[in-house]
Formats: sequence, C-alpha cells, structure tokens
Amino acid sequence: MAYLEIGNEAIDFELPNKNGDLIKLSNFKGKKIILYFYPKDNTPGCTLEAQDFKTNLEAFKAKNAVVFGISKDSVKSHCGFSDKLELNFELLSDEEAKVIKEYGIWQLKKNYGKEYFGIVRSTYIIDESFKIKNIYKVSKVAKHVEKILEEL
Repeated sequence: MAYLEIGNEAIDFELPNKNGDLIKLSNFKGKKIILYFYPKDNTPGCTLEAQDFKTNLEAFKAKNAVVFGISKDSVKSHCGFSDKLELNFELLSDEEAKVIKEYGIWQLKKNYGKEYFGIVRSTYIIDESFKIKNIYKVSKVAKHVEKILEEL
C-alpha cells in the first residue's frame, strides 16, 4: 500500500463521533485540519496528548484550524474518555481501522520482544486546500502539540 506523503491530497472519510454522528472530513475544506491518530483511550500518553490539544484548542481556532483525534476505540469508549477529560474537540471512532490503514498508521510494532500490529501515534496537518502539509510520527507526546502550533 502506498502511504500518504506531504503534498498528497488528504483521503476523505466519514467516521462517527462520541455521539454516533458521522463527521465527513471534506466538510472542513477551507480550514487547516489537525488529524491525530492515537492508540487507546484512557492510557497515560493518549490522555496527556488529548489534554494538550484541549488546552491549546483556542490557539488552533485562532489559526483557522480544527482538531480531530482518531483511534480504534468504540463510540462508547470515546464518549466516556471525552466526557471524563471534558474535551472540546471531536474524537472519531474507527473500530475497523479502515481510515487508520488508509493513512498508513496501522503498522507492525514491537514491545518487550513481541511483535503486533497497532496504531503508530501520528499527526497529519492538512491545509485549507485539503493537501497534506506535514506528517509527524510522534515518539514523545510532551511538546508535540506546541510544535504543531508553531508550524501553523
């Protein structure tokens, strides 16, 4: 499978938010789109990342940007996670990993000598014309959101 690269057009999709409402990515053309993929609700790194996006959301809005978080967690899981953290942006559920695979985020990982497939924490910045402006493979959550804001 060919992965998306900087300069490619973003892949459009529809995924449910925490309320089960379908969100279509192309409805946000004309804005900058921050699309971040994360492994699992209620884990330490994913919680920190979500809180950083929450804290900085007004700064993203000031730069004409919207933020979406995507994982394989269910709508119900996203609802609990979002409500617990009082998130002010959308989490989208991709339980079948269709979009995750299309964006090239479902990859072979290693942990304590075991290999398994999972989500590689990544963030895509999509410009107003729906083109991929940058791709971050995130190894450390700390300062990640600030780096994205600086780039915008």
